[in-house]
Amino acid sequence: MIGNMKKLILLTLLSSAYAKTDYPADSLLKSKNTTFLQKIFIYPVAQWQKISYKSNALNCQFYPSCSNYCSLAIKDNGPLFGSIIAMDRITRCNPSALSYHQKINGAYRDEDGRLIDYVKPISYNQNSNPSLLSTVLAFIPGIGRSHSGRVYDGVYGMLNLLLSAKAYSIAIKTENKPMANIWGGTSAILYASEVYGSLRASKYYQPKKPDEKTGR
Repeated sequence: MIGNMKKLILLTLLSSAYAKTDYPADSLLKSKNTTFLQKIFIYPVAQWQKISYKSNALNCQFYPSCSNYCSLAIKDNGPLFGSIIAMDRITRCNPSALSYHQKINGAYRDEDGRLIDYVKPISYNQNSNPSLLSTVLAFIPGIGRSHSGRVYDGVYGMLNLLLSAKAYSIAIKTENKPMANIWGGTSAILYASEVYGSLRASKYYQPKKPDEKTGR
């Protein structure tokens, strides 16, 4: 575990010093305004972009793309909360995303029609605020998102959490401490992202309510 961490730190240092800015996340690795800890978390994203940007099959349906969204979330909110926000986006990037975007009359990018979804969310319904029930249910994986009208997001989020928790359980049983630490941390972030995603959905991703006077 310690050896792998040293390798990651060394690779991050080398990337910060010598990496070309061929991909969006590279610019954050090179930026003096990005802390070293943030760069450690952004480094895997930068490596993924070297693969994903070379294949149209890996194009993201969102703008900014999930990889750019993740790196910006970490840069703007720090490694921990940024990772939670990033994991929520990854959960939402599923086959139901277009349908949900249409329901809230979401915006689209003119150049390629991708679904606009920024780290700092756009409120399509200014009068929407999480109810007490929505807030309580947000702490139950899958249920909070479903209550906010995003059933498929809730299913995907709950499955991700269950798989991560299962991997953590296996690592504990096999006494594999490094993997137990990794999967335990991943499970904690996934759970936190479920709470965050549920609250975000109930506040920002609700269809606009018709005006009582005009009915529109």
